[in-house]
Amino acid sequence: MGKNKTNFLVQGSILAFAGILVRVIGIIYRVPVQNILGTEGTTYYGVAYDVYSLFLLISSMSMPLAVSKIVSMKLAKNEIKNAYRAFVGALIVGLIIGIVVSGIIFYGADFFARMWRYPSAAYAIKMLAPVLLIMSVLGVLRGFFQGMGTMIPTAISQILEQVANAIVSIVGAYFLFKTGKAAGQSAAFGAAGSTLGTLVGASVAFLFLVCVYLLYVPVLKKQLHRNRFVEEESYEDLTKELMLTIMPVLLSTAVYNLSSILDSGVFGNICSRVFHMKEEVYSSMYGMYSGWYKLLTTAPIAIASALSSAIVPSIIRSIVANDNKTAINKIESSMRLTMIIAIPAGMGLSVLGGPILKLLFAVDPAVEGQATKLMILSVVTVIVFAMSTISNAVLQGINRMKTPIINAAIGMVVHYIALVLMLIMFKPNLYAVVIGDIIFGLVVCILNAISIYRYIGYKQEMFKTFALPLIASAIMGVITILVYKISYMAVSMNSVACILAIFAAVVAYALSLLLIKGISEEELLMLPKGSKIVSLLKKYSLI
Repeated sequence: MGKNKTNFLVQGSILAFAGILVRVIGIIYRVPVQNILGTEGTTYYGVAYDVYSLFLLISSMSMPLAVSKIVSMKLAKNEIKNAYRAFVGALIVGLIIGIVVSGIIFYGADFFARMWRYPSAAYAIKMLAPVLLIMSVLGVLRGFFQGMGTMIPTAISQILEQVANAIVSIVGAYFLFKTGKAAGQSAAFGAAGSTLGTLVGASVAFLFLVCVYLLYVPVLKKQLHRNRFVEEESYEDLTKELMLTIMPVLLSTAVYNLSSILDSGVFGNICSRVFHMKEEVYSSMYGMYSGWYKLLTTAPIAIASALSSAIVPSIIRSIVANDNKTAINKIESSMRLTMIIAIPAGMGLSVLGGPILKLLFAVDPAVEGQATKLMILSVVTVIVFAMSTISNAVLQGINRMKTPIINAAIGMVVHYIALVLMLIMFKPNLYAVVIGDIIFGLVVCILNAISIYRYIGYKQEMFKTFALPLIASAIMGVITILVYKISYMAVSMNSVACILAIFAAVVAYALSLLLIKGISEEELLMLPKGSKIVSLLKKYSLI
């Protein structure tokens, strides 16, 4: 078991843990926020966030991956000075892009809100404008540390960002919702108050990473002084390299995320223009998807996003060293670890969706049945999006930058054809939106798998990666339902029964996976604190 492979998984696991914690915090704070805003206000918040996310793609979402890719490539060639110069050049580029994009979204907020057919979302969109500038520079800082081989600064900054976001979002939503009542726009004002949390959270994360960087400067100066590589690249050449790296990453990320970002616009336009529904009606309907289903299912997908941040610089180092065998081992390990966590998380949401919704949100009994049925599709959504996310990162890591763009574009075309047809033929319903997303993720998964095999020779292993976690998750699902029903009959309290069922699910899945040999001792040792986990399991003869 190589040290490089172990370190890669440990770093990925650190970021994955942070991603899970961030999502948990996100779910916790969104509960009171959504209860304050209601489904109408939640939709305005969601639409504003969709518009913000669209411009975030342009300004900074591709920046961490692009910067980490260049920095790791320079370091693999022992070009420490060029790695640092690339970082400085990226800061300048990020600052310029951030200023331009922030101005566009602030002054164009009313236009974008009307284009999405949710005019009342304009206040929240304006509140998010300055966040784009902060995130542009923040993305460069995160990419620099990731390229240096450490995910800890990024992980801690994400947690601090979400904690600050949570506190300010709740407070802002509450006070601005009350303020908006006088103007008859409580939902719109409340949504704007909630987005204030995003601004404060990004600011806190930025300040933290600036402090970390300043503490790291003395070490960096020593590394630069000792570096024997003297051929310095010009900032002009490094900026060109950065832009050539950013563009395919940007296009790939943009196309991949556009499907979910634009869903609200497609849904709103069809409801409004084709079926002539009122804004408050279809906004409340879409709020169930964006505020409940999407929020819960994206939590386990964050694991894949975290591992993808770790896998790109790690694979690049192996490719630069012409070590395809190690690269393939890293791909296999990341795929396995992603599915081992994502599959049971999705299964848990499918079998326990209704109780979880009632535990977290003020669910109207009139829509409880529909929302519960919708949650059944969670396991499929989580699997296809987690797999497509990690396979996109693999293709970027082996320097096939255009391939994810093409595959995602094909998936998006198929997605929108299916979505529009389902919405028009079967009238506006959320099943069309969810099934459309699943179709997109599935198409991308299949095309990415074919591409990875073609370029590096990795053929996706199915039994250990998918079959065993699915078997263990199915066993877990049955036990979870039984524990919930028995607990609910005993105490007649959904909250107690739900918590007991979730605890039983974790234990049942872990034991089932161990008993069917779904995870090996070697794989456990690769995890953070892996040796302690193995020792504990051996003590009870579980491995």
